Amino acid sequence: MGERAKALLVDDRKDNLLALEAILQGLPVTPVAVESGEAALKQLLTDDFAVILLDAHMPNMDGFETASHIKRRERTRHVPILFLTAADRDAQLALRGYAVGAVDYLTKPFDPWVLRAKVSIFVELWGKNQQLKAQAEATRERDAQWERLTETVDEAARVLRAGGEDAAAEALALLEKARWGN
Repeated sequence: MGERAKALLVDDRKDNLLALEAILQGLPVTPVAVESGEAALKQLLTDDFAVILLDAHMPNMDGFETASHIKRRERTRHVPILFLTAADRDAQLALRGYAVGAVDYLTKPFDPWVLRAKVSIFVELWGKNQQLKAQAEATRERDAQWERLTETVDEAARVLRAGGEDAAAEALALLEKARWGN
């Protein structure tokens, strides 16, 4: 496969970002750490991500507002978001996370192996999606080639039906040209 999957890590505390990077170490994913919702939105303008690990409670733009911006953008609306929060197990916060488009909501301290497993699943799904996109592109290209070849054969048949002393040579030239992609 070509491009390596990326995970966007969003937390206002550097120590939490370092911990997340350590948890993801060894997985087939490149972590990209940012310290605010605003920085996350900027990063999403330039990079594609397999998954976003998003702190729910941050100053200025919190995780919920960040997630709602992410889900409103066409380019990023399908990126899975896992909310991470230090807040105690408040069902209302979890529901708020799901309401803005999160696929999961983990309360700290969380089991690092569970987080690794969840990220692994989304990285694998991202990889499968990349493969499907590549196959779809190859199919579109093959269909376009087939259409061009069909048009060339139809043109050669028209030349032959029209007749004339050079019809066979002209039809053969059209087919040869299509054969070599000129």
